[in-house]
Amino acid sequence: MGKVFEGIDESLAGWLTAQPVFFVASAPLAGDGLVNCSPKGLVGSFVVLDEHSVAYLDLTGSGIETVAHLRENGRIVLMFCAFDGRPRIVRLHGLGRVVLPGDDGFAELLARFPEHPGVRSVIVVGLARISDSCGYAVPTMAYVDDRDVLDLDAAKKGPDKLAAYRAHKNATSLDGLPGLPT
Repeated sequence: MGKVFEGIDESLAGWLTAQPVFFVASAPLAGDGLVNCSPKGLVGSFVVLDEHSVAYLDLTGSGIETVAHLRENGRIVLMFCAFDGRPRIVRLHGLGRVVLPGDDGFAELLARFPEHPGVRSVIVVGLARISDSCGYAVPTMAYVDDRDVLDLDAAKKGPDKLAAYRAHKNATSLDGLPGLPT
């Protein structure tokens, strides 16, 4: 199997957006820095912008590794796995950028996603390589439902407590790189 694509066509876009979970990996430039890999989910939190760019909703969490790495060097890969149906893995390599509330284009990007109370940013990735591989060793699993815990926690905190949480937990990465502006 294994194929490199010129861009994301309608068929691939449909497959990508149908996956209930994907994984995001990034790393700092420092050789002794920590490589980060984060699972992402929630229906509608990933969109294909065009054949060479994608975006996903970045919700408030306890870490800020991806944002910090993107601000430092932009390198990112998104990996999607078929957990049902035909086995398949798709990797989207590229350069990412963090679009924060108040940045040019943020409102237009945000309008492409379902509403969530804990939105921290939108991550936009310009794709340099789009490829798939067999996925033969990926197990078959059944998707049951999205978890609502992150949304419930953000709604419970409200805007002021979310801002305080981000200032405390999202100011720097584990390696001390700048995270969210304070």
